Amino acid sequence: MHPPQNHQLYQLLGATKPGTKWYHQPTRLATIRSELEARRLRGALGPRPPALLLAVEDPWTRLGSGGATLNALLVAAEHLSARAGCTVVTADVLRNARILILHMGRDFSFDDCGRAFTCLPAEEPGAPAEALVCNLDSLLGTMTHRLCVGSPPGVWVCSTDMLLTVPSAPEISWDSFQGVRVIAVPGSPVYARNHGVYLTDEQGLVRDIIYKGTEAQIQQCAGPDGTVPLVCGIVFFSSDAAEQLLATHVIPPLDACTYMGLDSGAPPIQLSLFFDIVLCMAGGMTEEDFVKGGGDASVRSARSVLWTALQGFPLTMACIPNASYDYMTTSASDHIRSLTLLPGSASHLRFCKTAHSHVDQPCLLEDGSSVTNCLLVGAVRLAAGSVIQHCHLQGPLEIGPGCLLSGLNVGSSPALRGCPLRDIVLQGHHVRLRDLPCRVFTLTGRLDDWQSPVEEATYLNVPWAEFFQRTGVREGDLWDAEMPQRSRCLLSARLFPVLHARESLGLEDVLWLLAPPVVAGEHLARWRTAWRMSWQELLPCLDTAAELGTRQALFFLQGQCKIRRVLLGRQDSSLLPLARSAVHEGYHEAVLSTLDEVASTASDAGIAARALACIAEVLGCMAKGEGGLRSGPAANREWGSAFGCLERGDIAGGVQELAAERQKWMSRPALLVRAARHYEGAEQILVRQAVMSSCQFVTVGQAELPPLGHWVQVACPARLDLSGGWSDTPPITYEHGGAVVDVAVLVDGCRPIGARVRRILEPELRLVSLSGTPQSEAVAELVCRELEHLQDYCQPHAPGALLKAAFICTQVVQFPSQKPLRVQLMENFKSGFEVHTWSKLPHGSGLGTSSILAGAVMASLYRAAGKAASTESLIHAVLHLEQRLTTGGGWQDQVGGLVPGIKIGRSKAQLPLRVEVEQIPVPDGFTQTLNDHLLLVYTGKTRLARNLLQDVVRNWYARLPSIVQNTDALVSNAEECAQALRQGDLPLIGKCLDCYWQQKKCMAPGCEPLAVGHMMDALRPHVHGQCLAGAGGGGFLYVLTKAPRQKEALHQILKNTEGLGNFSIHSIEVDTGGFSVKVVGCDTKDGAHPGEDRAV
Repeated sequence: MHPPQNHQLYQLLGATKPGTKWYHQPTRLATIRSELEARRLRGALGPRPPALLLAVEDPWTRLGSGGATLNALLVAAEHLSARAGCTVVTADVLRNARILILHMGRDFSFDDCGRAFTCLPAEEPGAPAEALVCNLDSLLGTMTHRLCVGSPPGVWVCSTDMLLTVPSAPEISWDSFQGVRVIAVPGSPVYARNHGVYLTDEQGLVRDIIYKGTEAQIQQCAGPDGTVPLVCGIVFFSSDAAEQLLATHVIPPLDACTYMGLDSGAPPIQLSLFFDIVLCMAGGMTEEDFVKGGGDASVRSARSVLWTALQGFPLTMACIPNASYDYMTTSASDHIRSLTLLPGSASHLRFCKTAHSHVDQPCLLEDGSSVTNCLLVGAVRLAAGSVIQHCHLQGPLEIGPGCLLSGLNVGSSPALRGCPLRDIVLQGHHVRLRDLPCRVFTLTGRLDDWQSPVEEATYLNVPWAEFFQRTGVREGDLWDAEMPQRSRCLLSARLFPVLHARESLGLEDVLWLLAPPVVAGEHLARWRTAWRMSWQELLPCLDTAAELGTRQALFFLQGQCKIRRVLLGRQDSSLLPLARSAVHEGYHEAVLSTLDEVASTASDAGIAARALACIAEVLGCMAKGEGGLRSGPAANREWGSAFGCLERGDIAGGVQELAAERQKWMSRPALLVRAARHYEGAEQILVRQAVMSSCQFVTVGQAELPPLGHWVQVACPARLDLSGGWSDTPPITYEHGGAVVDVAVLVDGCRPIGARVRRILEPELRLVSLSGTPQSEAVAELVCRELEHLQDYCQPHAPGALLKAAFICTQVVQFPSQKPLRVQLMENFKSGFEVHTWSKLPHGSGLGTSSILAGAVMASLYRAAGKAASTESLIHAVLHLEQRLTTGGGWQDQVGGLVPGIKIGRSKAQLPLRVEVEQIPVPDGFTQTLNDHLLLVYTGKTRLARNLLQDVVRNWYARLPSIVQNTDALVSNAEECAQALRQGDLPLIGKCLDCYWQQKKCMAPGCEPLAVGHMMDALRPHVHGQCLAGAGGGGFLYVLTKAPRQKEALHQILKNTEGLGNFSIHSIEVDTGGFSVKVVGCDTKDGAHPGEDRAV
């Protein structure tokens, strides 16, 4: 039983296959239960899966759908009663229960696992875990998300022997519903000749159910559009009706439908769900006609009981417009057609030519063919109208039209070469003969009928007589002499070799049946001496568990090929669903091994980094939500040797050492999570190496060395990111390509970020950091006299880390080096250096402070050391510095603060990473218009960008579809925003800002604090658009007001809004001058605040 919409359901019930031998039922029952549990684990049963999953055994071999329903309902009520603390079965537990009973159906000629587990040529990219899509999955999706939506408590019963397509909103009305409702789909009168149809009155009440009716009877059921309502195997019982049906299980002869009846010695009875249970509620039925319609006395007696119990309930029909129904017949032509024709537009599934398959040469698959769960290596040509499922084949092979191949392994390929494959069904089966497992191959024709007598039927699409003449096979080889002539048919023909006394059997032992007479003669004697079975005899011996296991192994084998294809081909496909599935099904070691292989043999660090990130995801999945947060420290010494290899560029050696270390951390969730963190740390090493390819775009020239003691001072504006942020972040920026629109701005008339450097007599480094406003500034001072004092430059929170990294990245100091720091400084500069930095912006402002500050330090340091670097060089130099610093930032901040005015920065999806900046020309006077309409609101909330960054990079490496689509949208929105700026269109710019904020929230969920949401709600009527600066999570909010100069008005609005805390509003102006570099001479007061740089 399964939850319609979001309600909690108790059970998911599957009735076993009617007609299955009793001694094989327990095995198949366990297989069904296992399959349902696997779907629950991988999230296929929804975010709130049923509390109880049941697989129920039919007590008799030919119980019928009605008896199976009653037995399943009893078992469900028993379990619900036990959960409710009752000691006997009580119908009261059905009052609020929501139950789905699935009938698993009979054996199926074209799939050993039955119609329910027949695989469809479809993929579900949005599924939490990747898996083959079976008809069962399609029906569960249809029931859960479409038909059951809005239904009251009760019992749904659904057959699994049909392919069903239903629109996303079937609009079934449940207002004032009572009784029982059947679901119908519109069909043609021609199709209805072999199926059931409903006859209804104008109120939608069912009057009769007509099965294989006459043309006149069928036409009587037709609607105004000429279609008729087909019986599609789905019915809903209200709680009241379900209670009444359950009550009949104790009344003879209906007690024989349940396991209780079996245990009590009741004689068996066979009942139909629709013609023995549902039909009694049809308005056109009389008790006499209904009871008389029963076959034997026991069925007539059962019908009498059912009439008394249920006849008072109204039976209504809901016919779903644009729905479709396709019964899965025993016709091979029908089955091949259903797998090669696209489902209707109403379907929630989209069939594809290749589903969950690796195909070396997809160009050889013709349109109209279908490949599912296969590995096709080499040249495998497949004609239109043919299907391959669950096969591992090695080309060259040619498969003609009208074929169905299933269950063939790579060892079968040689036998297929040169064989005329056209209009045939060729299947490999897992069979268990007592305790002996074996493989058996069956071969039939597409046009063959299983049950037609030999005189009227075909085998391999030709009359039996022609087949006998060509091959030398005789009727006595296939059927016992005592078998009546009319009973001799394909179903009972002992055609298929199972065992041989002296030789092993293979695919060639059935393929010879296709051969011309000369070739056939060579195989006939061997075929005759083999022990052969008919399909009828093979059916109860089919090993469903082994078949599903083989399919699963093949699925993960092609999954490993997918991993290589996606990573090496740099495809934007998510491997996370495959990783989850591998963990659920116990194939994680195979996936980890494949990822190790890709990482160690990749042609560049970018591919290897993504492979390591995928390993981290697998380890995270193995922890199953336990063991702590994924983000955390990654500097355990046990991993140091592997990290060292990666830092030295030895990727293969590093990956090998990581894998060896990983084995020590697999025993429990806490260790798995810590191992995942270290794999993300290893991935960041490779990302840094990839980003540092941008160093080749840093060119440094010579300049005059400023006099000793003279300050070189750099003051920089802040930046506003108007659109595109996150697309500049490695690895997104070099794997996808990025575009960001930035504006350099003065805050309250000042450039708030700056640095100054001077040479000093002492051969040492004096590092002074100022922060905050002049009234409340904090001072941090540090003196470095030895190289060892610089060794923590790569730890972002270490004192002076950014300044230490700047000395190393500008090569003012060589680190590591054999020369002491004092010697280096005296040889190269005959002096030491003193650096002061400042920012008037609060920590976590979102205005790009740290990256712009890094640019300011490097610009002043280059100049103080007698060097000169262009703005483009500084942009790439800051990228390099932040990678060395291990903060892992993008490029938008330094572009925004170092390049004046309004611009768009872009990077291509390639390495080496290069940033190109284009100034955006705006209409005359528009810059002042922006100044009048832009305001900055400090939210009072501190942003924690590092945690956001880790999550974004993790989601990008997982290639979550939402993240890939959002990244596309970020870049396109940036280009649209740039165009709006060129046009001077304030409303359109505001629209881009609002869109950008939604994109940021998609990229980093949780980046909008509750108080900020209230603030934005209060401001929304007064602004064209608004967005939190930077990564979000706090800091500054910038708004584009509808009216000019609204600082005081907005302050009043926010002041009157509850729960906002300590906010403040600041004016901003576009800085068209850019950052300034000045040599300002010696200070008489070294402690004076240097940050009063105002643009004129």
